[in-house]
Amino acid sequence: MNQETAPIAITMGDPCGIGPEIVAKTLAREAPTSRTVVIGSARVMENAVRQLGLDLGVRTVAELGVVSSEPGVLAVWETSDLVDLPFRGQVSAAGGKAAYDAIVEAIKLAKAGSVSGIVTAPINKAALAAAGVKYPGHTEMLAEFGGAERVAMMLANDEIRTVLVTIHCSLKDAIARADYPAQMSAIRLAHEGALALGIDRPRVAVAGLNPHAGEGGLFGQEEIEVISPAISAARDEGIDATGPWPGDTVFMQARQGRFDVVVAQYHDQGLIPVKYMGLEKGVNITLGLPFVRTSPDHGTAFDIAGEGIADAASLETALEYAERLIAAKRRLFKAKDKSAQTEEAKKWA
Repeated sequence: MNQETAPIAITMGDPCGIGPEIVAKTLAREAPTSRTVVIGSARVMENAVRQLGLDLGVRTVAELGVVSSEPGVLAVWETSDLVDLPFRGQVSAAGGKAAYDAIVEAIKLAKAGSVSGIVTAPINKAALAAAGVKYPGHTEMLAEFGGAERVAMMLANDEIRTVLVTIHCSLKDAIARADYPAQMSAIRLAHEGALALGIDRPRVAVAGLNPHAGEGGLFGQEEIEVISPAISAARDEGIDATGPWPGDTVFMQARQGRFDVVVAQYHDQGLIPVKYMGLEKGVNITLGLPFVRTSPDHGTAFDIAGEGIADAASLETALEYAERLIAAKRRLFKAKDKSAQTEEAKKWA
């Protein structure tokens, strides 16, 4: 399928959480700006639409080429074999499997070029485990099935962006995994991700691992032995990387405009500053994949699932970011294609 016409895939998320609800709310907007298709269960989506009282029809599609941006229509690419709807607000093996199946299918479609990108609704790690799924989260699945050598998680809102060196693991394991190759990969992906978001000359700040960025070796050697050498190597590659900066002040400086993106060493170091500023505008972007993937910056919220009060703002923002990144990718491909044609023409001039 032509990437110019391929729809954006939105996975339904865990059917026991707020995923189907916020997907339905997002796609019930009066003037959709992109063609979208929900990957998951039509039955789950019909139930969400009915309980929310939305003026939205649910239609199963067998061909992605027929998906349109018609207002009032929610297109579903069926991936689920759910017989009974699982109870909302509860960890369910059936819900975990349904969420997993939708993600795997969305990745398959994205790799084939049948969809232009993926926006994922929240999943539940306990439900995945109950279903026998070995992956703790989206990022690990995307890395495994997405065909990328290395991926990184970027969390972004209107004021700050952060890329993680390590993600879903214990703090002890994070220290061990934050080695030189991991530093280099995160710094490079942070630079590339900022470029994709339209920042011409990204200023990449690298946070330290230890308090006060090690205080010259008093509180640890990782900054001296691992992080600083990676920053120097990145600068040799032309990346405007600086640091290591103390983790307790680097995000404040980024918010004040000194840096465009912060490389954080572990999960909570990077996510707490973004989430503290509000979940409604936070977006998760997976860098390093051959396709665009974004998601809202919150979980399944089992405590309010089915009550109709879940805020869809973060998913709406994730869709907006996906549209922005897909457009940038298309412009890049067109520029490369035009350059290649020019070079070929010179051979025959």
